[in-house]
Amino acid sequence: MTRPSTLLRRALQADALVSGAMALLLSLAAGTLSRLLALPQPLLLETGLFLIGYAALVGWLGTRAVLPRALVLIVIAGNALWTLGSVALLLSGSVASNALGIAFVLLQATVVGIFAELQFIGLKRSDAALAS
Repeated sequence: MTRPSTLLRRALQADALVSGAMALLLSLAAGTLSRLLALPQPLLLETGLFLIGYAALVGWLGTRAVLPRALVLIVIAGNALWTLGSVALLLSGSVASNALGIAFVLLQATVVGIFAELQFIGLKRSDAALAS
C-alpha cells in the first residue's frame, strides 16, 4: 500500500474528471462525432462506455488515503498503452479519419500521456515519502 503524494492524488482526480467528461461525450454523441471526425461510431461509443468504468475506478482511487501500488501501476501502464495505441490506430490505416479526427485522437493521446507521466512522478514521490 502507498500513501499518495498530493501530485499522485491530483493526477488521478484530474484523470477521472477528464475521462468522465470524455465518457459522456463519446457515449452520448458518438453518431455526431463519427460524422464530424470520420471515425467509426462503434469505436467512439465503445470507448465512451469503457471510460465510464475507468473514470469510476480512477476517481475512487483518487479519494483513498492509501492506494494499492500495483493498481496505480496498472493505471499508469494503461494510460501509457492507451497513448501508444491511439497513435498506432492512426498509423495502422485501419481508420480513415479526416484532419479533425486525427487532431482529436492525437490531442486525447497527448492528454492521456501527460496523465501517465504525472501519475508516475506522483507515485515516485509517494514512495520517496515512505522511505524518509
